[in-house]
Parts: sequence; C-alpha cells; structure tokens
Amino acid sequence: MIATCVTVFVKPEYIDLFIEATLENHRYSILEPENLRFDVLQAKDDPSRFTLYEAYRSDAGAASHKDTPHYRKWKDTVAEWMEKPREGVAHHVLAPSDPEVWKTRK
Repeated sequence: MIATCVTVFVKPEYIDLFIEATLENHRYSILEPENLRFDVLQAKDDPSRFTLYEAYRSDAGAASHKDTPHYRKWKDTVAEWMEKPREGVAHHVLAPSDPEVWKTRK
C-alpha cells in the first residue's frame, strides 16, 4: 500500500473555489477500485493550507489516479489558485497493514 500526503497553499481569494473543486475530485477518487482513502483537510491555523491524504492499494493504483478525468480536471482547474506548487510526499504504509480495515466496499 502507498499513502501520499499532499500539501497545497491556496491564494486566499480562491479558497472557496479550491474547496469546491477538491471535494468534487474527492467524490470521484473514493470510487476508484484501488483507492482506500482520500481525505481533504484544511489547517485550523491557516485556512489557505490544505492537506490531501490519499491511500491506494498499490503504486499502480496511485499512478492510475493521475490518469483519471476527475484528477486531470482538478489539476488544471486549481493550478492558478495555488500560492506555490503543491508538495506531495509518498509513504509506505506500515499500519494498518490490512487494506480491508481501511474502507468497507459494498
């Protein structure tokens, strides 16, 4: 499994639009077969700072997310709203090690 934490700093005048676009990306991302989590977090002390926490079953699943129409739309839409380029750090998941405890699929 792989988890990526992406930090995004948004220009203050675009915060509401960024949230709207990112929540749309979230709604589609959690439907991807390899997706385990896609959390959208806004810093309490700085409303212009966001963290996207994304977890996938495999590196291939994480890579395929970047080929989806919803991700490409999000990336193109929010690019000009960022104070600086987003910063993503990929992590190996140590715990929980069982992907089935991450998300229940129906």
